[in-house]
Amino acid sequence: MAGPGSYIIGEEEKQALLEVVEKGYLFRYGDRKDPQFLAKVWQLEKEVAKYFDITHTVACNSGTSALWIALGALGIGPGDEVIVPGYTFIASITSIVFARAIPVLAEIDDTLTLDPEDVRRKITPRTRAIMLVHMLGNPGHLDELKKIAQQNDLFLIEDCAQAFAAKYRGRYVGSYGDVGTFSFNFYKTITAGDGGLVATRDKKLYERAFAIHDQGHLPLRQGVEQGARTVMGLDFRMTELAAAVLLAQLKKVDRIKTELKRRKKRFKEGISDLDGIEYRRLLDPDGELGTLLTVFMPDAKTARKVGDALGGGVVADSGWHVYNNMEHVLGRKTVDKVNCPFSCPFYTGKGGSMEYAKGMLPKTDAILNRAINISIGVADAGLGSGFGITILSDDAEVDRKIEQFRKTVKKYL
Repeated sequence: MAGPGSYIIGEEEKQALLEVVEKGYLFRYGDRKDPQFLAKVWQLEKEVAKYFDITHTVACNSGTSALWIALGALGIGPGDEVIVPGYTFIASITSIVFARAIPVLAEIDDTLTLDPEDVRRKITPRTRAIMLVHMLGNPGHLDELKKIAQQNDLFLIEDCAQAFAAKYRGRYVGSYGDVGTFSFNFYKTITAGDGGLVATRDKKLYERAFAIHDQGHLPLRQGVEQGARTVMGLDFRMTELAAAVLLAQLKKVDRIKTELKRRKKRFKEGISDLDGIEYRRLLDPDGELGTLLTVFMPDAKTARKVGDALGGGVVADSGWHVYNNMEHVLGRKTVDKVNCPFSCPFYTGKGGSMEYAKGMLPKTDAILNRAINISIGVADAGLGSGFGITILSDDAEVDRKIEQFRKTVKKYL
């Protein structure tokens, strides 16, 4: 149960780790003149920025941290509202909560990403940002949502945790909004076990993000900057060990994408003649990662039978990726003048209120209840992709899974 990068860890990652350990510098900072200091984190930030053709990046310890850092860099805080889809990993929502802002849940459409029309409906005078989540390796409505953000003077945040190296109209996701965030945990495109990254073209946002992730320090410090720090920050730094692994994995990204797309194409072609099923709408088929193949059954009852028979259930079962399953969010009502994100997380001391309950997003519910995820490169029960293949599956295994899927669908359709 893992993402594509996890399946192809090999000698490259092992040697990269050994090199750092032998040199003895595990901390992201050191004297650049010292040959023992390899500056792997700095190198990773440069390489990812070059790969994405974006100006600035900040490597950190997780994708969740990256989201919280991004919100802080944008100055989003108490009383502010951030529109976020009800279908996303819970970190997208909790990062807003811990910024002491208010998550406003919005519907998805058949792309499984934010529905622009519902985003328009959810905008209020308190809205500060739209958080577009590129779910399951596919870009969302970037053109429309960027236009909505500009028309309403809002920030656009791209949560690219599940879409590292996906493209939209020739550009990488994460390079369209004011800020993009990425994850490198075990289930992602490339991995170091964990890790995250913030990307932006704005120098001031970069400096704020860097300071927030490193005790208020300015970017690429060489020592302690007493008297020079600009904001208060915490410690979300990445280690040299994680960066070393990620640099090795970064060199495999193009291979990963090629292998995933080839297997997905074979799987989809193998079931394309089945009557009664539809596929997730892809806004840029050439730019997707190909980590999962999402199919829609005619109705929720049929989807449940097929999903359960395959052992993966339906997408609505996907744990903390679906708002209905977030038990620590549902049923909680915001309370004015509460200034503690732990006792009452939805801080509204500056006005506004929000309630969260099962069924509050009926369009999202209807879509996810008849959707089934087939793993192509991300085998994760938490994504509803317990059935399928991996990046290492040969054609024979792919064909066996195709046949299993075909027989199951024909049984219940």
